[in-house]
Amino acid sequence: MPERTDNPKANSDIPDTLADRIDRAISMALKIILAIGAVLEAIQGNWLNTIAVTGIIILTFFPLLVGYRLHVRIPPEFELLAVIFVYASLVLGEVYGFYTKYWWWDILLHTGSGLILGIFGFLLVYVINEHDDLEMHMKPSFVGLFAFMFALGMGTLWEIIEFTLDQSFGMNTQVNSLVDTMSDLIVDGIGALIISVLGYNYLRTPQTDSFLERWIQHFIVLNRRYFPRRKN
Repeated sequence: MPERTDNPKANSDIPDTLADRIDRAISMALKIILAIGAVLEAIQGNWLNTIAVTGIIILTFFPLLVGYRLHVRIPPEFELLAVIFVYASLVLGEVYGFYTKYWWWDILLHTGSGLILGIFGFLLVYVINEHDDLEMHMKPSFVGLFAFMFALGMGTLWEIIEFTLDQSFGMNTQVNSLVDTMSDLIVDGIGALIISVLGYNYLRTPQTDSFLERWIQHFIVLNRRYFPRRKN
């Protein structure tokens, strides 16, 4: 693991590891595939698909834009996870019809969204909890609960958006089914619960090892100035 420092400039100069470079290469490869797809759709005159794929490409840069806006460094594995999710849900799911070809595709992606949103919710409250300027010392159980409720709340908001689109524009994103909506929320909750438990274990016993612990440590290393209480 690269050496940690409280100097923001030094943090920005932390060299990438081999794993970082591989993650960035895969992420870039997916973006290139999307760009080629957009060009091919334009050549064939499929302007609606061209616009859709172009919008998808813009979405893949969203983690980097958020990082730039908030002055944080986004770990390559976070960026890759977001790009893969966008690619799987919008390109494979919508453009290539995986939602209709494979019954389990929607379940897989909603579980993944629960994991991603759980990670984001955990990091959000974790940064607040670790900052010296804010006199907040939340218990590990509350941080884990916040991550769970944040992910489940965002999943619920998405279902409301889908319902609104179906009712307003005659779409069928929820397959006219209460079972589909509740199934989505349940798997969202399962993904969020996994992150909440892992996050709780990390705060209680930092020496434990899982993918979430490693990602959290990498995030701390890249953004050391936001964690003044962390001395190692």
